[in-house]
This record gives sequence, C-alpha cells and structure tokens, in this order.
Amino acid sequence: MTPDTSVEEYVAEATRRAAVVEGLPSDAPVREVRSVGIVGAGTMGGGIAMNFASAGLPVRLVERTDEALQRGLSVVRANYQRSADRGRFPAEEVDARMARIDGRLTVDDLADCDLVIEAVFEDMELKTSVFGELDRVVKPGAILATNTSGLDIDVIAAATRRPQDVIGLHFFSPANVMKLLEVVRADHTADDVVATAMALATTIGKVAVLVGVCPGFVGNRILAARSNQANAMVREGVMPWDIDDALRGFGFRMGPFQMSDLAGLDIGWSKGATTKNPIRDALCELGRRGQKTGAGYYDYDAERRPSPSQVTAGVIADVTGAEPRTMGAEEIVRRLIAPMINEAVAILEENHAQRPSDVDVVWLHGYGWPADKGGPMFYGDVIGAGEVLSAMEGLVRDDPRIRPADTLRRLAQDGGRFTELDLGGLKTRRTKGDPS
Repeated sequence: MTPDTSVEEYVAEATRRAAVVEGLPSDAPVREVRSVGIVGAGTMGGGIAMNFASAGLPVRLVERTDEALQRGLSVVRANYQRSADRGRFPAEEVDARMARIDGRLTVDDLADCDLVIEAVFEDMELKTSVFGELDRVVKPGAILATNTSGLDIDVIAAATRRPQDVIGLHFFSPANVMKLLEVVRADHTADDVVATAMALATTIGKVAVLVGVCPGFVGNRILAARSNQANAMVREGVMPWDIDDALRGFGFRMGPFQMSDLAGLDIGWSKGATTKNPIRDALCELGRRGQKTGAGYYDYDAERRPSPSQVTAGVIADVTGAEPRTMGAEEIVRRLIAPMINEAVAILEENHAQRPSDVDVVWLHGYGWPADKGGPMFYGDVIGAGEVLSAMEGLVRDDPRIRPADTLRRLAQDGGRFTELDLGGLKTRRTKGDPS
C-alpha cells in the first residue's frame, strides 16, 4: 500500500489480506464440518450457536442444567424473533433456525460433532476441565475450540491428548452480530485446523484474523493498554465522561467507561473483592454495576440514557484524593491512542500478528475504531511515529513502567511507516504427525 492510498482502499485491502494465512497454500486441505457442538448456552454460547444455525449447520448446545439450557434457548429465539420483526428474514425462518439448535444436558452428546466450541465462564480451571471431558468424549479428528478472550490456549490444549486439534475461536459480543473472529493458533495447532477455521469464518459471515497466543491476543491486549491509561487519567482527577466525550469526538461510538457500564462493572468482581481498580470496586459495593442496575460510572434514566454522576465524582475523590481536573479533548485522545499504537507495535515485534493491517482489521471490525481513521496502524502513519513516541515518552515521565517499543523508536528515527512494518509475522507452524 502506497502513502497516497485512501483510507477506503486501505481498509478494503486490509480486510482482504486478513483472510490470507502466510505459509498456507490457497488450496490447503480443510476438515469437513457438518455439525457443531457448543458447551455453554449463556450469552456467548447462544450467540455463537446462532451463527452456525443461520448458516444452515446443525448445532448441539449443551448446558449443565435444564433451567440454564431453556433460558439460553429462549434468548436465542427472542433474538431471532427480533430480527424477523425488523424484516431481516421471513417470520418462518425463526422456527427453521431454532430447529437446527438441539439442546442437550451432557457433553457426551457431542461425541460425533466435527467441531466443538467451549463457551463457558472465563476461568482457566473450568476451561481445562471442559477440555479434559471433550478429549475423552469427542471423536478423533474433531476440532476442539475455545472462545476464551485472552487465556493461554497452550495451557488449555495441554489438558487434551490432541493439542494439534485445539484452536481459539474468539467471538465478540454479541456473537450473532459482531463481525470479527480472532482465530488463535496455539503452539501445536495443525495447519488444516487453521485453514478450516478461516474457511468456516467465511461460511458464517465473519471477518477472521489469525493471531497468536498472548494475554488478550491482539484486540484485548491493545484495549488493556488504552484502559490502563484511561484509569490513570481518572486517578489524576479527570472525569470519566470527559474521557468518553473525547473518544466520541475522535469517532468512537462510546468511550471506555460507557463500555464498562454496558458490559457490567461486576465482570470479574465479587462482593468484598479488592482488585487493581479500586474505583470500580467502590462503585460495585454501592450497587452501581452499570446500565443493568441503572447506575455505574454514569447515572441512567428509564431509557438508559447516561448522565454524569456526582456520586461517581465523589467516589473518585474519596479513592484517589485527587482534585477534579480539566484536560482538553486533544490531550486525552493523545494519551489514549499512543499506547494503543505502541502496544500494537509490541505485538508485531513478538510475532503475535501476521501483519500491521491485521491489527487494523481487528480494531475496525471488533472494537468500533472509526472507519475514516483506518485503524491504529493507519492512524499512526497519519500522525507520524515521532508524534507517537513523543506522547509515549510523556507517559513514561509519569510512569516509568511504561516502555516505548524499540521498533517505535526506530520508526521515529528513520521516518518509517507503521503499515509497512515487516517483523517476521505469525509464521505457520507445521505440526508433526498426522493432523487428521
């Protein structure tokens, strides 16, 4: 891509390239997938099931209790009905799609599935237990996938005797709506499993990006870098709504604190818990757990419209001792975006992504990065590596634990472009033995 490539041309080409796995021939063999099993009928499991049922594939959806199963199936039906009511497909399609989803109460019923996706709570002990069960039950040659959003898939694969069959399929919530699918290749994942996953993504209408195993993979790892800086600004006295307003002005539909309220502040929290985010802890203890409770960082009216909260402002002052501080939108954006670009460069240095444009595809299709700004790597070229490094060095002065990537320093010195980085990529791993 040339320096004068338009953002529209860049995004289209980046999306096309994301489907190409370096080192795999275009006619690489794939495994036949005629049936899909899913463990977990919660929000993610039900949404994942919808993708395959809508594409015409039969799905077996497993839960531990009939109550949880019926609740999950009811949510799936309601989602389908809502789409039909909006004219997205004929009313009779609701029953046709639901008929493809077969609810079961034991993983033993997944024995003959060609692909099984685990979508249980984000807990390593629980996930490895599930994979141990699947290893015992599911037929040889089946693909075993985890929907983890950032746990170590090599550890999960080690719970089986067939790590070559294990892969990450990280769907984004709501899974029946969001286009992005991070396909996570572990150390022993066989090439034909990778090829099958990428092909299946097309079948179910997803934009697949191949990534490697690291905490948070590509998308959530970069998100964490942004969240860390957003929380740092709040500790300095900048109000959450000012930070969100600045990011909306940049082009995001919502900022980090609105996102937290939407998802629920109590994710990963329990009463009495002390986490790395004491402001969140204090809000949760007050029963302010996000939109679902009518209050989180924001206050919400009956229509879930947010407004700045004096209660939250008081909590921030009590926890941090900081005086309320005004910061310009430009400076807020600078402090949030530079760590994202820097983290993306670190990911490329560590060979957890194939190419810079894949990072942009992840953020465009999974996190609402404004399309007119092309993604973190494209935007980095717009503002220049020197500006990114300057912003990062400013953050280092306040927090010496922050480290600008070596490649960022080199680009700033040499005048290189983020989108043209070639740091080795995520090379195809050849698993010994018969992958089938």
